[in-house]
Amino acid sequence: MKIEQIYTGCLAQGAYYIESNGEAVVIDPLREVAPYINKATANGAVIRYVFETHFHADFVSGHLDLAEKTGAKIVYGPNAQPKFPAIIAKDGEHFKVGDISFEVLHTPGHTMESSCFLLKNEAGKPVGLFSGDTLFIGDGGRPDLAQKAAGKSKEELAAILYHSLRNKIMPLPDDVIVYPAHGAGSACGKNMSRETTDTLGHQKANNYALRLSMTEDEFVKEVTDGLTTPPAYFPFNVKMNKEGYDSLDMIMERGKVGLSPDAFEAAANETNALMLDTRDPQIFAKGFIPNSINIGIDGNFAPWVGALIPDIQQPILVITEDGREEEVIIRLARVGYDNTIGYLKGGFSGWQAAGKETDQIVSITAATAAGMAQQPDIEVIDVRRPGEYSLGHIENALNVPLDDINSAISSLDKQKKYIVHCAGGYRSMIFLSILRSRGFDHLTDVQGGFKAIRESGHFPLSTGEPAH
Repeated sequence: MKIEQIYTGCLAQGAYYIESNGEAVVIDPLREVAPYINKATANGAVIRYVFETHFHADFVSGHLDLAEKTGAKIVYGPNAQPKFPAIIAKDGEHFKVGDISFEVLHTPGHTMESSCFLLKNEAGKPVGLFSGDTLFIGDGGRPDLAQKAAGKSKEELAAILYHSLRNKIMPLPDDVIVYPAHGAGSACGKNMSRETTDTLGHQKANNYALRLSMTEDEFVKEVTDGLTTPPAYFPFNVKMNKEGYDSLDMIMERGKVGLSPDAFEAAANETNALMLDTRDPQIFAKGFIPNSINIGIDGNFAPWVGALIPDIQQPILVITEDGREEEVIIRLARVGYDNTIGYLKGGFSGWQAAGKETDQIVSITAATAAGMAQQPDIEVIDVRRPGEYSLGHIENALNVPLDDINSAISSLDKQKKYIVHCAGGYRSMIFLSILRSRGFDHLTDVQGGFKAIRESGHFPLSTGEPAH
């Protein structure tokens, strides 16, 4: 028996490949399915099933493409109503794969169709629990994402989750290994560990969601307390996972079209496409196409795309380093942004060589920023989240989290001068590029963000709630 976790850091997502005696299953696959197929081919195995723990909100699953390419059957737990052929398993139903088997445990609460898959070895002993978003390492699943679909409040879903955890998961042996769908950094939970697997016994002892003495009311309060607003793209991904989508092969064919600077400019004007520049923030600052937006491919790219681009059907034109075009298109498609219509051939240097108009954003050191901030007509904007801000910030800095920029931008003054920082420089450049594209001219970035600010010792710092 082989169990492999395929973890994608950008999405903090764990997919799984399990193989036994020439047969395999894939659990919660990402959209690019070649890695799973290649594993099976290399081992001479056949993928029999694609197990889906629920209709995912934070990414588009590869279940349809994988089933189409391999003939594998897609399996959901009870209550799922996909609009494509799939096995809707009964609670307690078993699926044999080689010499091992999987038992379906219906565990509603995160969503009403949420189910775990309990792996049993050749002797029928439970050895692994693929828990989806029902149970994470250090946390329980969010009960607020499926309220509309379930017709229930988050408190009602939390109560259902309480009983799922206690009746289906906590009675399992302590030595069962928990394999969740996500880890720290995912918006599908609030307190996940950086560990991506653990024994169930250790989780029973350390995970608040499995605390033996907890009442239902206490659980509901704890699991719903402190939930942040889910990213706006989540419902669109659920819809795609439930109803279907274009093959990734088709998306690549549409998007991987190299455009000359003239053709790129014409396409931007004709389609009103978003020009997405995925280069490093500091490289972007030194020169970029006017009105383009910077979301660096080497950061939390896909989640920020989903959080900040409201229209999932928005046509997108890509500016990136040579050779990374395919990576960008795939990572956009992972979160449902399927309408990439081309990329700039030769990248930004090709744009410059063609004599096209360019723009810049001033980026300065923390020490220089401290001197500028003394001027009465300059305001400092901290784009970190409120929890980060409250732990330490520049005195009198305005907290405008990047997550809220689309709603907060109307409260900012285009005539004012702003110095902008985040924690390390990634989010501030996204924020600044969006402001720049909306007609803000007096903008300055702080290199290295709050880390550099604190280390410089040039700013007066304080703690407390965000300034309003």
